[in-house]
Amino acid sequence: MTPSENQQQIEYWNGSAGERWASLQEKIDLHMEAITGAVLDFAAPREHERILDIGCGCGTSTFLLAFKAGRDGAAAGIDISRPMLNVARARAMAQNAGVIFVEGDAAHYDFQPVFDLAFSRFGVMFFAEPIRAFVNIAKSLTPSGRLVFVCWRGMTENIWASAPMEAAGHLLPLQEPADPLAPGPFAFSDGARLRSLLASAKYSHIEIEPFDCTMNMGATLEEAAAEVLNVGPLARLATDLDEATRARIRGVVADAYAPYASAAGVAPPAACWFVRARL
Repeated sequence: MTPSENQQQIEYWNGSAGERWASLQEKIDLHMEAITGAVLDFAAPREHERILDIGCGCGTSTFLLAFKAGRDGAAAGIDISRPMLNVARARAMAQNAGVIFVEGDAAHYDFQPVFDLAFSRFGVMFFAEPIRAFVNIAKSLTPSGRLVFVCWRGMTENIWASAPMEAAGHLLPLQEPADPLAPGPFAFSDGARLRSLLASAKYSHIEIEPFDCTMNMGATLEEAAAEVLNVGPLARLATDLDEATRARIRGVVADAYAPYASAAGVAPPAACWFVRARL
């Protein structure tokens, strides 16, 4: 296999989607704040460790990992999205942070075995050949190194994503039935399959734990409804729709999100897997 196997993802995250996510860095960090804190606790990065952040995006998790590693440790991020890496590098410069960001495909990058921890916050579900990718990521680890990541469980459990899709389904273009195993946000929703993939990639001591929380989608229903046209599965399907249709979508999504609105914001349920494994 060549890097072209992930070409569709590379093109997607270097096009308008990558630009959009780069511009929304602060909002996306807010959406994922509860998950980020919890998975970092699960990963338990230690001082002096060298840490690789896979699919680092705009760098938020990389900076947090670098802080945990301390002055004698180090953190580096790798991602295929140049727009998001541009944001990450600008943030590193502004903070005078000694964090390295590499543009590359973790499925094929020529890693050396120098990292104690390979970590990912929703960055490992997009590989065309996940076993090959996990095998390559293993090459980045020292003999005692570990892999830790968070990925989504099924869409039906992730109300933040499924409620908008169900509400707006009649306003979207007709779609072929999606392949549930295809690269995408919910590709690892089946915990048994995920365990099998990691075992096939020769990982051991595999732990897969469910984590349930909420996604802060915005301060108001109007803000939350607008946000699902920027991030999540609905955003991909609605990209080319006219503004009148997008306005109708915002209306039906606001209604769907209404049960999850409070004075603290709109926070529908989210469901993840926390995963830890060793070589």
